[in-house]
Amino acid sequence: MKWEGDRESSNVEDNRGGGGGGGGGFNIGGRGIGLGTVAIALVASLVFGVDPGTVLGMLGGGGPAPQVQQQRDPNAPQATDRESRFVRTVLAYTEDAWTPVFAAQGETYRAPTLQLFEGRTQTACGAGNAATGPFYCPADQKVYIDLSFFRLMEERFKVGGEFAQAYVIAHEVGHHVQKLVGVSDQVHRAQAQASETEGNALSVRLELQADCFAGVWANKTQQKEAFLEQGDIESALATASAIGDDALQRQARGTVVPDSFTHGSSEQRVRWFKRGFDGGDVKQCNTFEARQL
Repeated sequence: MKWEGDRESSNVEDNRGGGGGGGGGFNIGGRGIGLGTVAIALVASLVFGVDPGTVLGMLGGGGPAPQVQQQRDPNAPQATDRESRFVRTVLAYTEDAWTPVFAAQGETYRAPTLQLFEGRTQTACGAGNAATGPFYCPADQKVYIDLSFFRLMEERFKVGGEFAQAYVIAHEVGHHVQKLVGVSDQVHRAQAQASETEGNALSVRLELQADCFAGVWANKTQQKEAFLEQGDIESALATASAIGDDALQRQARGTVVPDSFTHGSSEQRVRWFKRGFDGGDVKQCNTFEARQL
């Protein structure tokens, strides 16, 4: 993936090293929680929709300790490490892709803020931590990322590479787009009146649409920046496949329960990312009217 030297977004808050993270793991309920336990919590959050803090609390023998992160001084010099420059560049790519899409509809794209943190952080959606993986909080319209997730992704799921990481960021920005156009609010209202199985099915359609939006982003950014290199799309597809609900459930417990899916199967996630990338048109991403996902 060719990105160095391109525009970097100013909509990034870098709270790494702000006092909220630990180098070796979490200390919950009097026990140290290492990377292996964090990986279990990650799988639980992705597969079952369980708050990873709850899982960590149970595994650690008690409830989560208060999670308060000191905010980084906003006047401090901007970090120049490769990881933060990469994130700022990818976020800029999403801004440059979505701004004209909204403008074509007579609307203004309001870019999300992306916060980098270490270990844990407070959000308008509650406490977030590294085990959750990157996530979008609609209440404050921010994307949250602990960069250690990308290393865990390589170690736990054997997928990685910069474009795979960019796909993950673009997927979370896809949720921001859903918030802006009102899709996510409609889904959440419908889920409040639905059964658990029906709510899960709606969640799958929401997540697959975000995958499709990530594909649209990749298409439009390639047209503008020609940033893709050989193997990049394959790495994104491998990532989409590795984090399908069926793959995660099979890894976690050896069986697959489709009614509990919240993100879609490996095949579905790959298909919808490819659909967005091949067509480059958000009109191709209407998962809510699709007969077959």
